Amino acid sequence: MIERTLFSADHEAFRDSFRRFMDKEIAPHHDAWEEQGYVDRAVWDKAGENGFLCMTLPEAYGGSDADKLYSVVQMEELSRAGFTGIGYGLHSEIVAPYILHYGTEAQKQKYLPKLASGEMVGAIAMSEPAAGSDLQGVKTTAMLQADGTYLINGSKTFITNGWHADLVILVAKTDPAAGAKGTSLFLIERGMPGFEKGKRLKKLGLKAQDTSELFFDNVKVSADQLLGGTAMQGKGFICLMEQLPWERLQIAIGGIAAAQAAIDWTVQYVKDRKVFGQAVGNYQNTRYTLAELQTEVQVARVFVDKCSELLLQDKLDTATASMAKYWCTDLQCKVMDECVQLHGGYGYMWEYPITRAYADARVQRIYGGTNEIMKEVISRSMGLSGR
Repeated sequence: MIERTLFSADHEAFRDSFRRFMDKEIAPHHDAWEEQGYVDRAVWDKAGENGFLCMTLPEAYGGSDADKLYSVVQMEELSRAGFTGIGYGLHSEIVAPYILHYGTEAQKQKYLPKLASGEMVGAIAMSEPAAGSDLQGVKTTAMLQADGTYLINGSKTFITNGWHADLVILVAKTDPAAGAKGTSLFLIERGMPGFEKGKRLKKLGLKAQDTSELFFDNVKVSADQLLGGTAMQGKGFICLMEQLPWERLQIAIGGIAAAQAAIDWTVQYVKDRKVFGQAVGNYQNTRYTLAELQTEVQVARVFVDKCSELLLQDKLDTATASMAKYWCTDLQCKVMDECVQLHGGYGYMWEYPITRAYADARVQRIYGGTNEIMKEVISRSMGLSGR
């Protein structure tokens, strides 16, 4: 295998530390969390106490001023272990960066330390019942009132961390007639009158992840809750587009880590499992299938590592990140399917990690923008358009 050169000794030491944290605080409980449909709130508190949340934030806001590779390590480890109920990545590397990059100083001081400590859990509310990948189709409105406040109405669905969330970055239209230029982002706190959380959604996979519906019924907020203040009104869509490369790369990182874990589990299984008097791994079909899968995952990992290098240099563009997202998640699903097949009937039993990984993988091709949208983004970067 190609030796990875992305990480330093410090990153690998952090990997060991986070694995110990997972072994102690997550592994003993994850099965129970899948049954109840959400992780215990305490796992957020403990992550905050150990400095595992919002690590890339400046120290002034409660972070460690770490580079993003520490977050990459964390994402890889959670995916490798199949701990898909843990929403640290979205909280630390999607929600917090929006506030860091676009928030006012008052908003940064108010929210970032609480996100870093685990006192607040963060979510971002984009998707709606009639608007998923098409963010320009958002129907939730935040209309400016005569007294300078905003009145918010609408609903969101498929919101990761939604049930636990204390702070939600809400995508809403402040000028519905202006299309993308009428989109703004708002900071909505738990307990605000008119803000309600719906049921936790029952899903094919990611069963420990508290995915929820959110409802906004005449939620009245001051201009202080507009991310970035009034100067950022109507600029929400630009913010979303600027953050998408990193968000999509995160999906690719998790996908490849999960695919490699599936191969590793399957290699061990086919060595141990006997059929017709010999190990399943002795059959040519098994060996060739796993050889092909490992080759493809190795190629994908080299590409994703290069994308991570570009990210650190602020050179990762939207099209390249879209390539990583679509290619790696398509591959992830292919690997899971082949590995389930090699497990035979046991690959359909929930107590086997490959079964859970198979169910967890499917949504990777949908969220963060469907893979069909990724191909649209890539083709447009090539100067091609269907219009």
